[in-house]
Parts: sequence; structure tokens; C-alpha cells
Amino acid sequence: MVKTQSYRIYFVLLSLVLLLLFIINVSLGSVSISFSECFNSFFANPENYTSNEYIFQNYRLPKAITAILVGSGLGISGLLMQTLFRNPLAGPFVLGITSGASLGVALVIMGSSLLGGILTTILISKWSLVIAASLGSFLVLLTVLIVSSRVRDTMAILIIGLMFGSITAAVVSVLSYFSSAEDLQQYIFWGFGSLGDLQWDELKLFAAIYCLGLLFSIASIKALNTLLLGENYAKSLGLNIKQSRLLIIIATSLLAGTITAFAGPIAFIGLAIPHITRQVFNTSNHKTLLPAVFLFGAIIMLICDSIAQLPNTDYTLPINAITSLIGAPVVVWLLVRKKKMVF
Repeated sequence: MVKTQSYRIYFVLLSLVLLLLFIINVSLGSVSISFSECFNSFFANPENYTSNEYIFQNYRLPKAITAILVGSGLGISGLLMQTLFRNPLAGPFVLGITSGASLGVALVIMGSSLLGGILTTILISKWSLVIAASLGSFLVLLTVLIVSSRVRDTMAILIIGLMFGSITAAVVSVLSYFSSAEDLQQYIFWGFGSLGDLQWDELKLFAAIYCLGLLFSIASIKALNTLLLGENYAKSLGLNIKQSRLLIIIATSLLAGTITAFAGPIAFIGLAIPHITRQVFNTSNHKTLLPAVFLFGAIIMLICDSIAQLPNTDYTLPINAITSLIGAPVVVWLLVRKKKMVF
């Protein structure tokens, strides 16, 4: 009972911190926008927006919402993979989903240059990159699902996913070797990740698929708790291992694949957030861990984005660099301080 009450206090505090960071995030940037201007812009007429109101409504607000979706989604998918494979080093991309998305984007950016001219301009557009990344993720997911239906050993699926990642990385390397400097630079910029490129129409589609993945994740809670006991014991309790494994893989793919398609590959968050959460919430119950990871992932991503945009300057650092530079030392410090990894 004491733990339950303390967890409730943690959830309230984390929710308040998330709200505060959201407000801070939308007010920071190259143009300073006060809290009152941010609040008033919700009630302003879109046809009579001031410059600050336009920036807030069409750039700051979508970017902050994207940060919450990306951070929470990667954190949850990382939690699912670490529990499924019982491996603390497993992240949301161990199934090769990100590698598939990267290959799809590489084929569009670097492969389309072979076609030349107008066709290249048509192919390399914002939506074409999203579609290419989604198709790449889906094809890898489909292959993994086919393999998972025939393989009994969960660790074999992990190894197969890593092998798919190696194959796609090799193809990308070949494409990079034959690409022009401009195409290669564009692909590298995509690989940096970005939270500020989504408009409201794109964000709505992103949020819809994200919510579907979140629902699958919530439906997997009972299976995740049972899998902690080991697959053999889970079978003795009546758990359908193949069906549960399929549900968890689909949930992870929807979250991680969609995030990669719309925001690019974001490093560190999926691997580290579950560990940070376990240090605070000393529990293995996913009914507690799942919402806690959601909050921690959103909070950390908002912090990283606030730092990356370098307030009051015209520069924006790659979000991938910030997540790794800030997050990795924090995880090392937490693990050294605790002297053991809660799993």
C-alpha cells in the first residue's frame, strides 16, 4: 500500500513536470514568445495571426507534441523489447525496423539520383520519404513476423532482426559509395532526426498510428508481466506465447516504425528510458512501468529538444546528438549509483 501511494505521488509530480516542460518548450526558440502570448494564441483568429502567434501555432506547438509522441513511443517500444527478449541492451530497433526505414529513405534519396532530372525532384519530397521509410519498416516487419511464426526461440528472432539490420546497412553503404555529395548530405541530415518538420496534417496521421500502437502495448501488459517469469512458466499458466509475441512485435513496429518514418532515427531514448524508469519505480509490474515510461520518455525528449534548439539563436542542433550526449551519462550514473540493474 505504501508503494502504491508513493507511486501515485511520483505520477502526479511527473505529470506536473511534463506540463511545465511543455510550456517552457513552446516558449523557447530563436524568437522569444511569452507565456501570455502562447496562451492568447489559442483564442486568436487564424486569419489575423501575429508573427509570434503564427510561429507558435504552426511550428512550436506541433514540435512540442511531436517530442512527447516520439519520446513516449520510443520509451514504450524499448520497454516491450527488453521484456520480450529479457535483454537490458535491447531497444526498439533490434528487429531491424529502423534499418528497413533507413534503406527505404536511402533508395529514394540516393537511388533516385540514377533516374535523374524531373523524376528525382518528384521522388524526393517530404511525403515520399515518409512513405519510403514506412514501406521499408513494413517489409522488415512482415519478414520478422513470418520468421516468428516458424521459430520457437525468442532469441533467434532477436538475432534475425540484427542480421536484417546488417544486410540493410550494407545496401545503404553501397548506395552511399555511388551517390553524389548532395544526395549523401541529404541522407545524413535525415539521419540526424528532426522534431520540427511536421505540419498539422502529418501530425494527425502520426498521432493516429501512434495511438494504435499504444493500444496494442496496453493490451500486452498481462503478457509482459507473465513473460517475466520465463517462457516455460508462462506456457504453464496458459499464455499463448506465439500470439503474445506477435502482439508485442506489432506494437513495437507501429510505434518505432512510425516515429522513424516521421521524425527520423532517434537514438538513445528507447534503450535508456526503461532503465531510468526502473531506477525510480522499483517494480517489474508493467501496469506501473508502462505509464511511467510514457512520462519519462516525453519529459526527457522535451528537455533534449529545448536544449537542441539553442534558445535565442538561429541554430538548431541535431536531436540525436543531444539525446546521446545528455542521456548516456545519466544512465551510467544511475547504474553506478544503484550498483545493480533492476530488471
